Amino acid sequence: MKKIIYLLLVLLGFSSCELIEEPKRVAVETFYNNAEEIDAAIMPIYSQLQQGMRRNIHTIPESQIDYGYAQGSYLVVNQFQGFDNTNINRMSDVWNRIYRAIRDANLVIEYAPKAKEATQDEIKGFVAEAKFMRAFCYFFLIRYWGDVPLRTEKNMEELGVSREPIANIYNFIIEDLEYAEKNLIDGDPKMWGRPTVGSAKTVLADVYLNMEKWKEARDKALEVIKSGKYSLLPISVSDDYYKIFGIDANGTKEEIFYLKYNINYGNEYAVMGHYNKCKYLNFRGNNGLFTDSVKNKFIKEWDYKDLRKDFNLYSYNKDFNKPTTVINGSKTTLFYKKFKNEAAITNYCGTDNTFYRYADLLLLYSEAECRLNNGPTDEAVEKLNMIHRRAYGYATNTSSPVDFKKANYSKDTFLDLILKERGYETFYEGKRFLDLKRMGKYEQAIMDAHGIKIDSKILLYPIPLDEINYNEALDNSDQNPGY
Repeated sequence: MKKIIYLLLVLLGFSSCELIEEPKRVAVETFYNNAEEIDAAIMPIYSQLQQGMRRNIHTIPESQIDYGYAQGSYLVVNQFQGFDNTNINRMSDVWNRIYRAIRDANLVIEYAPKAKEATQDEIKGFVAEAKFMRAFCYFFLIRYWGDVPLRTEKNMEELGVSREPIANIYNFIIEDLEYAEKNLIDGDPKMWGRPTVGSAKTVLADVYLNMEKWKEARDKALEVIKSGKYSLLPISVSDDYYKIFGIDANGTKEEIFYLKYNINYGNEYAVMGHYNKCKYLNFRGNNGLFTDSVKNKFIKEWDYKDLRKDFNLYSYNKDFNKPTTVINGSKTTLFYKKFKNEAAITNYCGTDNTFYRYADLLLLYSEAECRLNNGPTDEAVEKLNMIHRRAYGYATNTSSPVDFKKANYSKDTFLDLILKERGYETFYEGKRFLDLKRMGKYEQAIMDAHGIKIDSKILLYPIPLDEINYNEALDNSDQNPGY
């Protein structure tokens, strides 16, 4: 049977009234004619991820980590025993959005090469972008759900696709990223939020790190470092971090790959960082994430001279002009300040989802270099020190009084230091859960911070019920353990 796959008419600008008066369909075979149309077909990939990753892919993992606390409908996640239907549905929506993005990427990969009015370089560039985004999506899926259905341009019409082993999906991801790094076009610097060659190399380095291929991870990260295209932005006061995370942070030297938002269509990270009845941005509600300055060791040990602490956490007295903080009887609750936007008038803060920046890459390099050499090297320590110096307002490339010394660390203690420093550097970015899990520290970290023995099933999220019901290759036996 001839393949007929239809694109959303939104791409062509049809209004809802026009659709009601005269329903129209555009076959994909007649759409991919030139570079402009291929570019339009790529945009839904980003819109699906913007929808799926604007809240729950961030707030649920942040509810199940060592420094995190939650209330309201997120409280059950913070008890580390599993998920209720509300939170299962939240993560099911993330799953669905990611797979829709994969579908849209598959369409570009399948049909862009048939465009008669686009050059081969243009076609390769668009296919590379779609393959990068597809790899990015699958990398997310396997870290949260484990084995997942591998839907590609070759089987996207099949109603039944079984769960593919993670090892096979990793190989598929690597193939996509290797194609992307060879064929992506580093075009207009104002095209913020589109992947570059550096983006592909960085994600590939992260993939290798998760596969425990230390040399490949180190070497790929080093390619990005040596390219000279990225650097750490200088910091002298805590508010300078808004140059990285603020509403106007676009296309900086530190940005490797961000998912872009704006104030009218944004993420909800800021509003979820403001606890019940905290009157910031006129927000009131019974959901929210927070931490504690006394009972949480990770926060308590965070040096107040570290500019990241003041940037990331509200001082209640200072920021809210109140004599004390009393939340559920506690005077030590701290709210999350990162991603705030004082101009926001809705829940949308408009700041970007900072998936990969140069600081992430330096931390990745430092870890891979240490593991490869069975202990810290001068280069591993230096890359970590660059980030640490900046956090105290020092220049990144010259020694400082806060430098870590190689002689003070073994392999294990240096890896612990990297994990801790990464926690402070990427605080409230939704990365801590994956870091703790990957490094085998999650169960002990939760016990130390919360005094709770986790149910191991929470290390993977449940496969959505709709996937099991409607995917003809799956049944209840394919569900992750414990659900």
